[in-house]
Amino acid sequence: MADSTSISAFTPPTLPSPFNNTSPPPTLITQGAEAHVYRTTFLTPDIHAALKIRPSKPYRHPTLDVRLTKQRVLAEARILAKLASLPGGEVKVPGVLGVDWDLNRGKGRGGPSGGEGEGGAGAWLLMEWVEGRSVKDLLREWDAVQKRSEASGRLDGAGGREEDVRRLLRRVGRAVGAMHSKGGVVHGDLTSSNIMVRPIAEQKANGEVDRTEAEGEGKEKEVVDLEGEIVLIDFGLATQSMQDEDRAVDLYVLERAFGSTHPRQEDWFKDEVLDSQEGYKGSFKGSNVVLKRLEEVRMRGRKRTMVG
Repeated sequence: MADSTSISAFTPPTLPSPFNNTSPPPTLITQGAEAHVYRTTFLTPDIHAALKIRPSKPYRHPTLDVRLTKQRVLAEARILAKLASLPGGEVKVPGVLGVDWDLNRGKGRGGPSGGEGEGGAGAWLLMEWVEGRSVKDLLREWDAVQKRSEASGRLDGAGGREEDVRRLLRRVGRAVGAMHSKGGVVHGDLTSSNIMVRPIAEQKANGEVDRTEAEGEGKEKEVVDLEGEIVLIDFGLATQSMQDEDRAVDLYVLERAFGSTHPRQEDWFKDEVLDSQEGYKGSFKGSNVVLKRLEEVRMRGRKRTMVG
């Protein structure tokens, strides 16, 4: 067994300026291979924002590292700005508040401010903070409430009606369809974690308990609020593409994500997200071609699974 004293606690990387001087300091939300995401503020303590930092990669040649980091952070910022500017606001995404792609300028690489994750290297993208919860979290909570209801023998629709979930899935399909057709953007990492539901101001809070009497029994009933705007996030792998193949692969990634993460809703995915006139199919005229190509992508995926 390894000596416990040799295992040091994780220390988040040093933040770049000006975020290393904010009060309160940014809070690390997630850390992946390509980026670190923080919750911070913008201009005033009351305006929350999401800070995405792409640290420098010391294993890459310095010139290549700067070029790749710049290309990727600018590509994400441009895609977000493009989608946010679409007429009618059909695709909801976080607004871009700021971007910097050359944190190493004027400082020696590998010096006090250089190196991976430290303040003098990499790039950052500051975005609007999206209030609400992910589709992943909402569906998991809805499933948990349904299971508790079934275990207690109650069949009064605790957690919300099945139609509420189906309507949520249709809204997801329409948002993805608008991104593909009107935005000309392929997300690249479509999962239920990267789709947020932003509640409308007058709605009840998510997960609120309905304190009205259920079926005259005088019992409190848990209700998961699935209403709200669909907001797509995390465009770090996104590209601008009008190719039906790319769109089909995007849908396939989302379909596989639902199959593994939301087995209760897996059977509804095709009917509600893809084939509904209120979902992807009704979002643009070329959807039939994309869905046909999706069938071919599925076949290739099955062959890979069988061959290994």
